[in-house]
Amino acid sequence: MNNILVTGANGQLGQEIKTLSTNYTKESLFYFTAKEDLDITKLEAIELFVKEKKITVIINCAAYTAVDQAEDDIAVADLINHVASKNLGEVVKKYNLKLVHVSTDYVFDGESFLPYLAEDQTNPKSVYGKTKLDGENALRDLKLSNTIIIRTAWVYSEFGANFVKTMLRLGKEKDQLGIIYDQIGSPTYAYDLAQAILETLPKIENQEVATYHYTNEGVCSWYDFAKAIFEIKEIECAVSAIPSSAYPTKATRPHYSVLNKEKIKSEYAIEIPYWKDSLKACLKKL
Repeated sequence: MNNILVTGANGQLGQEIKTLSTNYTKESLFYFTAKEDLDITKLEAIELFVKEKKITVIINCAAYTAVDQAEDDIAVADLINHVASKNLGEVVKKYNLKLVHVSTDYVFDGESFLPYLAEDQTNPKSVYGKTKLDGENALRDLKLSNTIIIRTAWVYSEFGANFVKTMLRLGKEKDQLGIIYDQIGSPTYAYDLAQAILETLPKIENQEVATYHYTNEGVCSWYDFAKAIFEIKEIECAVSAIPSSAYPTKATRPHYSVLNKEKIKSEYAIEIPYWKDSLKACLKKL
């Protein structure tokens, strides 16, 4: 029996793991925590929780994800994305636990023209990306075994706030929208990522921290993504393609953040759905 701690339980990924956890009740007992249940910025709190609940696995979904706000809120972003990750790593090492840590495409600068490999040079251009990379590196510096980092991108689900839900709302409120066409990536349905994480857990057995990438298959722009949402839901809203320069933001976004997923597919025999198929599945629930 595995006792699994899932942090960031109120986020999109945490809630999808909770949805799927009922399929694993015979072999695992799940503990879902948000910041009010467990403050992972405090090392002692994590250690006490792990000892009391006899935790064997941690899935860290907790993150500071307000990308633009992080540019001004550097200390808090660092505390959650970096320091808290290190704290979890310290406890994982002390008690010989398994750890799945979720990270982001923002660790890259977006200047590539080929899908990023997990081993490619990182170069974050935002506070969010830098603090997430610092969290990754803190785990690597601890030289942990049975620990994997999974980078993902463009996450959406029926839970929380995300691009899909924003487009559904705006598409009904407005007759026309301008959507950015020069940022390219791959959407990720949080349900699919949650399933992949739970499938990997029994197979994790590595001597040093291993890094993987997971998004849905296929590539699109935010413009393509919006068009697909409206077409599937039959929402009549005209969409025009605009450059990033027409919609300036405080934080720099990667212009190209397609992630190469061959490593996780081959090592863990993970099958990844096509992004439009997963989008249709999600939209059926909304």
